[in-house]
Amino acid sequence: KSERLSEPVRDMFSAIFFVAIGLMIDPGILLQYAWPIAVITVAVVLGKMLSCGLGAFIAGNDGRTSLRVGMGLSQIGEFSFIIAALGMTLQVTSDFLYPVAVAVSAITTLLTPYLIRGADPLSLKLATIMPRRVARVFGMYGEWLRSIQPQGQSAVLAGMIRRILLQVGVNLALVMAIFFSGGYFAERLGGYMSEWVGDVSHQKAWICGAALLLSLPFLIAAYRKLKALSMLLAEMGVKPEMAGRHTVRVRKVVAEVIPLLSLMVIFVMLAALSASILPANELLLVVALVAALVAALLWRWLIRVHTRMQIALLETLGNHQENSGH
Repeated sequence: KSERLSEPVRDMFSAIFFVAIGLMIDPGILLQYAWPIAVITVAVVLGKMLSCGLGAFIAGNDGRTSLRVGMGLSQIGEFSFIIAALGMTLQVTSDFLYPVAVAVSAITTLLTPYLIRGADPLSLKLATIMPRRVARVFGMYGEWLRSIQPQGQSAVLAGMIRRILLQVGVNLALVMAIFFSGGYFAERLGGYMSEWVGDVSHQKAWICGAALLLSLPFLIAAYRKLKALSMLLAEMGVKPEMAGRHTVRVRKVVAEVIPLLSLMVIFVMLAALSASILPANELLLVVALVAALVAALLWRWLIRVHTRMQIALLETLGNHQENSGH
């Protein structure tokens, strides 16, 4: 329902956009820079056809689908002349770049429907003139990709690994957002804290500690997911034929080492990204010890907090999908 109601607004702004683009094109400039515009247009169309089509083919699509992808993405959008306008405003590019970017964007946009329409006939034409050996190599490549795709139990395990990695990535993204916010608002927060915390290093310690405490539910969730992943990898990778009677011990070591090493890498990355709010080494050690103590004492409570947030998010997304369906 919402999509149907928003379609007129979308169409109106689309029309405004294309009319605005048309008004920005000066025919005199098109004639003045005809050769650069023609060369760049051909380079963009051919370059994107080859790069996007080749990428689609490498990903496992057939030749016709890959050609459709390449010819359907053979245009540059409005972002190109936004960048050109920004460069001209900052005086880091010459004046001729902006009208050329607008002209190339408009021409490639107008050419796209015709390229999409001609994708299937062109693919059939290429199939008839392509040497058999080349076609056989392409076919063997597609069969090889299909043969290495996980099937059965392997597909289930691959799906589990992807879900775990996705959940770890989401939690780490939230942690990074918290630390980025702390660094971004550090100066303003320091001004508020200056009345009762005068030392800048102590202010950074409070800000860093607050960011770390807010991140604890997500860090614990990432650690638990990484531990589950390491246990899964240990079961899959450490076979009794290889480890013999030490199989259980080796699996335990792998299951413990992988999440610990991952957390070390995560903390090093966070330290590099949040260098602006890191206090002195002594205060940083105190902050880390306090955070570790809080995590140890409130481990189960932090897990419940993260679980409740996850359930609330899923319910919100579910309600949104239901409303969209109605």
